[in-house]
Formats: sequence, C-alpha cells, structure tokens
Amino acid sequence: MPVYASTISLEMPVYASMIRFLQAELESMKGALEKVSNTPAEQLVIQDKIWARDLRELSYDIEDNIDTFMVRVKGNEQAKLQGMKKFIDRSVGLIRKAKIRRGIAAEIKDIKIRVEEVAKRHDRCALPDNEVGYTIITTTRKSDVAEFAGVAYKLRPLSLNNSRKLLYTRIFGSKNKEKSEVEEEKCPDEQLAEVSEKILNNCVGVPLAFITMASLLACKARNKMEWYDVYNSIGAGLKNNMDVKNIRKILYYELPCHLRTCLLYLSMFPEDFEIDKDCLMSVWVAEGFIQYENSGRSLFELGESYFNELINRSMIQPAYNFEEIIDGCHIHDMVLDLIRSLSSEENFVTVLTDIDGTSPPNKIRRLSLQNGIESHVMAQATRNFQHARSVVIFPYVVAQVPAPGSYRVLHVLEVNGCNLSQANSLKGLGNLYHLRYLGLRWTNIAQVPEEIGNLQFLQTLDVRRNHISSVPSSIARLRNLMCLYIDGSTRVSNGIGKLTCPEQLSWLHIDSCTANIIEELGQLTKLRRLRILLDEWNNKMLKCLGKLKKIEDLEIIGNSCERSIGALDSWVAPRHLRDLRTRRTCWFSALPAWVNPSLLVNLTYLDICVRELHQVDLEILGRLPVLRCLCLEVDNMNLGVLHAFVVGAGSFPCLVSCTLRTFVWPVLFQHGAMPRLSVIQFLWFYVMRESVVACCGGGLNLGLGNLPSLQSVHAHLLPEGASKEEAKNVAAALRHAAEMHPNNPRHDIIID
Repeated sequence: MPVYASTISLEMPVYASMIRFLQAELESMKGALEKVSNTPAEQLVIQDKIWARDLRELSYDIEDNIDTFMVRVKGNEQAKLQGMKKFIDRSVGLIRKAKIRRGIAAEIKDIKIRVEEVAKRHDRCALPDNEVGYTIITTTRKSDVAEFAGVAYKLRPLSLNNSRKLLYTRIFGSKNKEKSEVEEEKCPDEQLAEVSEKILNNCVGVPLAFITMASLLACKARNKMEWYDVYNSIGAGLKNNMDVKNIRKILYYELPCHLRTCLLYLSMFPEDFEIDKDCLMSVWVAEGFIQYENSGRSLFELGESYFNELINRSMIQPAYNFEEIIDGCHIHDMVLDLIRSLSSEENFVTVLTDIDGTSPPNKIRRLSLQNGIESHVMAQATRNFQHARSVVIFPYVVAQVPAPGSYRVLHVLEVNGCNLSQANSLKGLGNLYHLRYLGLRWTNIAQVPEEIGNLQFLQTLDVRRNHISSVPSSIARLRNLMCLYIDGSTRVSNGIGKLTCPEQLSWLHIDSCTANIIEELGQLTKLRRLRILLDEWNNKMLKCLGKLKKIEDLEIIGNSCERSIGALDSWVAPRHLRDLRTRRTCWFSALPAWVNPSLLVNLTYLDICVRELHQVDLEILGRLPVLRCLCLEVDNMNLGVLHAFVVGAGSFPCLVSCTLRTFVWPVLFQHGAMPRLSVIQFLWFYVMRESVVACCGGGLNLGLGNLPSLQSVHAHLLPEGASKEEAKNVAAALRHAAEMHPNNPRHDIIID
C-alpha cells in the first residue's frame, strides 16, 4: 500500500515532466550515439566505448518502456500516431487514468536514475570533439600467405590511363566513344580534372581502390569542393593502406547514419543468403529505421531508396530474378564480417549458430538463430528473449520454435520455413502486442489464429506457401496493416475495406462468393501494389481500379479461359505505373492511348493482351524509356492481320526479356534494336505458307545477329496453312540463326 499511495499521489504536472523527460533524453541520446557511430571503433578510447555501450542499452530500455506504455494506454488509438512528438503529447493526457499512473512512475524514476549515472560517468571522461577526420590503421598485405600456398604472383597496378578510364566510367558512365589504348582518357567534367588526378594518384593503380572512391564520389555533387573533401578525409589513408577490410570500412563510415543502421540489420542473415527486397524493407519499417519525411513519399518508397543507395555504394550486391529485375540482395563475405563485428560490439544483433561457442549476452536485442542450436544454448537464450525486438529463425535450426510468450517487446518475428504444424505452435501469438512484422511462409500452418486481430500495431503479415483456406475476419481490425501477403487459394472475407493503411495486397482471390470485396477494395486508396486472381471478369472492377490513384504495380490474372475483350479499355493507368500484368481474362481491344513514352516514364514491366496490334503500336512500345520486360499476346491471326513485324533500330533500349505470343511469323530485328535483350521467346507463332516462302525460299534474314546481348532463344511454332515439312524449314532457319550468333545462345525450337 505505501508504494501504491506514493505513486498515485504524484501531481499531474510531475507525470507530464517525466514523459517529456523521456523525449528529451531520447533525442539527446540519438545525437550522442550518431556522433559516436561516425567515429571508427579503433579510434575510441576504452572509456568512450563503455559510455557509448551504456548509453545505447539505456536508449533501448527507454524505447521498450515507451512501447509497453503505448500498449497499456490504448493500443488502437496510439497505433495511429506517427512520431515521438505526437506520442508524447497524447500520453500526457492519457496518464490521467489511474491504472496507467500506477506503473509508469516507478519505471520512469528508475530510468532517470540510470540516465544520471551514465551522465556522471561521461562527465569524468568526455568524448573528445575534434576535426581529425578518418584515420586508417596501416596493415601489411599478407604476401607470405600467397607464397605458402604456391608461387606468388604480384599483380601489376593499372596504368594511369586505364585508371582514369575505370574511375570515370564508374562515376560518369560509358557515354564517351571508344578510345584506343594510346589515346589519353580525360575527365568528362573539366572543373574536376585536377582533384580527380590527385585521387587517381592515391589509388596507386589498385582496382578495388578505384571502385571504392567511385562509390563515394558518385553519391556526391559534381562539385570540386565536395570532391576535395573526400580526397582530404581519406585520400592519404587509402594510398598507404590497400587492405580490403579497411577499404570496406571506409565505405561503411561514409554512409549516412540511417543507412548504417539499415546495413547493420543485414548481419541477421547467414553467409551467401539471398535476402528478399520487399521483406527487408518491411522489416526496416517495422524496426523504425525508416522515418517519414516531408517529401510525401511513403515509408516503403523511402525504404526502396535506402536499398538502392546501398547498392550504389557497393555495400550490398543486387540479386536478379529470371526476368532480370532486382528483387533481393546478397552481402559480400567481407562486408558481412565487418557488420557482424560491429553489430556484436554494439549488441545490435546476436547470432547463434552450432559453430559459435560464445554465450548470448544478458540482454538480446535482435536474435538470429542459424545452423542448428544446441538445446542448452537455446534454453539460455530463451531466458533473454524478453528484450528482443527482432527474432529471425532459419529453417532446421531448432526442433520447436520458442513460444511467442517468451517475447515482451518484439517488433519482428520471422520463422519462414520452420515447421509450425503442431496445434500449439502459435499459442500466445495474440499477446505479442508490439509486433509489427510477422513472417510465416512455408510453415505448414493450416489457419491463422483469430487472435491475430489483437496485434494492433501489425504492419506486415506474410502467410504465403501454406494450406490456409481463409484468413479470419478479425484481420479487419488491423488498422495499421500495410502489407498482406497470402496465396491465391486463401480467401478473404468481407470487411477488408475497414483497413486504412494497406499499400501492398497479394494475392486476392475473387470469385462469385466474394465479389462484394471488389467495392471494398476501392476504399483502399493507399494501395501501391495489388495482385488479383479472378475467376471471371466483373465490371465493378473498372470502378474500383479508377479509385486506386497511387497504384504502381498491378497484376490481374484470370482463372478461366474465357476472354473479356475490351474489359479494360476505359481504364486509364496512373502516370507513375511501374509494373502492369493482365493475362488470360482481361484483353485490350487495341493498344491504349495512355501507353505512351511521354506518360509512362517509369514503366519497367508490361505483360498485356491486345486483340489487334499493328506496326505503329510496336514502335510506340519500343520508345518506352525504361521498359525491361515485355510480354505481349495478340489475336491478329483470327482478325486476318497477317503482316510481319519489324523491330527498328534504336527501339527498346532497356529491354532484357521479350515474350511474344500468338503472332504471325516472322518478326525481324534491325541493327541497333534491343541492345540489351538477353531472352527472346516466340510462343505459339503461326507459320503461314507465305512466310515459309519469304523466310526460306527468299533467304530472309531474321536479324538475330543484330541482338548483341542475346543469351537464350525459345520458339513454339504452329503450322497454319503451311505443311509440317515447311514448318520444319522455318525451325531450321531459326535454329541456324541462333547457332551462327556470336554469343552461341541457348535455343529450343518446338513444332506442334
């Protein structure tokens, strides 16, 4: 009773000052930690390292207490607030509730005492404030290791002219005409010539040094003073020390603070693991690494810009799908070693493996379980889960995933590939009130618990690759849900229109029983990505699509063979559309007027069915500035449009993959067309008798040799008016063209 009485007797202004104290301390800590993080660890004295560690742990505990307070107050109201300031202002009013006052005072008092203790220790040993810049510790390259392995060969440095060529190409691109070996390479920007020569000299002919410098300079303005800043800060250190690890460290400390945090999170993943881009961005959002700014861009748009900048700075390596589109990334072994070392020092990430004999720290902030875990290590780690913000468990690591009740302030839980088929595997899931990201792909679950609706802060739910017939109706209570990933076989019940934040939704299966969802779908006006599986076309879809003004990625696939000609004719795509795929059911009568190179400047993927296509339409498509993948199906044969198509010089400058369906043979390629095309597919091409005479008897050159990047050719030919033997002659001509191509592309020619 005495404790309770003293707590409740506190005046309201005291509560307000306590909460504002938390805000001030967090802002101060953030600034101090950013300053420390800008200094390489080896340049900090031991007292500063200890102070920074204590400050970092204290900031975690303050955030944990605020998270707990948010749930205690009123989860569904607090979930709507964006940013610390709004939270603080709202909290001052809500602490008037007696039940909230009982617990919060003692917790804040304890934190205040710890803050004062850390501040006193820092006063005794203040962090020096200087302008020394970056100093690289000099190490020797281990030539003795090479000699021990065999005969050592010392690579000669690049010549000065080749050094210029490498640096300028990485920064300015290869816009200049090809020069001979003896012709001197000049800086494309005259005002940067002097400083670039100094940078070149400091790189002493080492290719990795040029790539490192180019990565740094490419992110700077093309301004002489900014380039001199880079040269003065790291130039000399680079010349004196070409150790690969130190070069990577230079790149790391040149990153802005927010990118360093995002990069450190990648230490959660095993070596050689391909990291999915969308999942990674969702986790960054869930962890709070991405903050709203005044640009008007969404969190995921900002996350994509972070991802691309890390690629541009050579900190991560892009991973391409079969369509040559970046959908993930890899981490170079040396970068992974670096960020794991830094993450361990800062207690940012704890990685437990079967080959790591170290014991987990007392407070685990982020946990990655890899390669199988001994039971006693797992038991010890479980006791420390209550402070974990992220837990990622990789397949075949543990016999059973730790119970959700082990976590107190968990934001991210990813157990993709783990077997959760046991009935109690997800018991207590509804108590993870702080959860923002839940990844349950390939987990053998048959249903999503009804208590999922309790997770008021949940932003991403991924339950793909399971046997779930439907998601519970309680999902409509997830007012902060931004990304919902389900299989096409999983049904969504009515009420989805109550969601207020969805930006990504796939796959949404709409049949005769769930057709009412279409009207609700039109209420989700923040949608940027939508993937739909239609049993049959519904005219309500047009009105729905007309309301989705922010859509960037739209895919509609029909389940039936019945074609709806003109179903999308009156729809006008938004100018920021990047990816459009409408197959099987939805056909355009003709190429829409909005498919125009001056309107769709961001369109990279186009997969559509157009009933009637003419040469002028192909020329319009060929002028789309960034189109990388084209899949085009036509009905020209049935309409009597039997002319050949010609892909002209300069068309499709960025296209890497092209699939043409149900065209009439042949399609011809002129010199200069599709310079980047890697894969070409001619699917179900009609071979007319007239085309056989032109192609074989007339010695027609298809022009495959004019495609300089070609790597794969696939054709499926359908004789139409031509005999089987004549079709074989066409196949032979196509096969010969592929075999004569200098790239020797893979080829597969089929005749029905």
